[in-house]
Amino acid sequence: MSPVLATVALYSLIIVLGALAGAVVVILNDRPTHLVRFLAFAAGVMLGAAFFHMLPEAYSGGGWWAFALVPAGFAFLLVLERYLVAHAGEDCSGDAVAASGHPPHPGHVLGLTAFLGLSTHTLFDGIALGSAVEEGVGGMALLAIVAHKVPSALSLASILKSEGRSRASILSLSTLYGLMVPAGALLYFLFDAMLQFESLAAKALAFSAGTFLYIAVSDLLPHVHRQGKDQPGRNVLALFVGLLLMFLLARLMGHPGHPEH
Repeated sequence: MSPVLATVALYSLIIVLGALAGAVVVILNDRPTHLVRFLAFAAGVMLGAAFFHMLPEAYSGGGWWAFALVPAGFAFLLVLERYLVAHAGEDCSGDAVAASGHPPHPGHVLGLTAFLGLSTHTLFDGIALGSAVEEGVGGMALLAIVAHKVPSALSLASILKSEGRSRASILSLSTLYGLMVPAGALLYFLFDAMLQFESLAAKALAFSAGTFLYIAVSDLLPHVHRQGKDQPGRNVLALFVGLLLMFLLARLMGHPGHPEH
């Protein structure tokens, strides 16, 4: 194995372990009020990721036209969740809630869409990691990716847990989410000479930013409002902590593929 591939493999392992650590924090916490607070934090992380990381990077790589895909991502999840999937489950979901006494989930397809949106973003982080290691700046890329992935993994696990998924399911999806980094790095090395990754990444990031905005605004925040009325101040604080964390990471580290100097 070449030194570059060995370095990417080691960095990918660190990132996957970081993603699992974020998920374990949520899994080990069984208090419902803490889960609502985690979801408020997740909303802040997703809003911050969209506004402070994904949209600036999409504009940098794709210009004004990249922003045309932001509402496309938003509308895609709107149609998917509200018109294609949710109708099939709304009535039986209501009966199940009445019978079980448990609060409703924030969205019938929310966990899957959050996983897909976050994984798409992470796939291109893996592409950035492969590029950065090859250019000799892999250490900075590693720090930036780990700093972003741990809170994002915590957010994903919170969403999955709010849907009532098992610990095994949460850990499995969190592991798959982390594995998008080595998958992206592998794609970089396989197709480096064939594809224009910067243009493709910009479009994917813009679309993913739209899905992040939809999940945060349409699913997470309404759920936090419904289920967290007993401690609204703490939930608002958790939201702003998530936003502030992503803002500080953007200022200190920039995007994984383009660390600031």
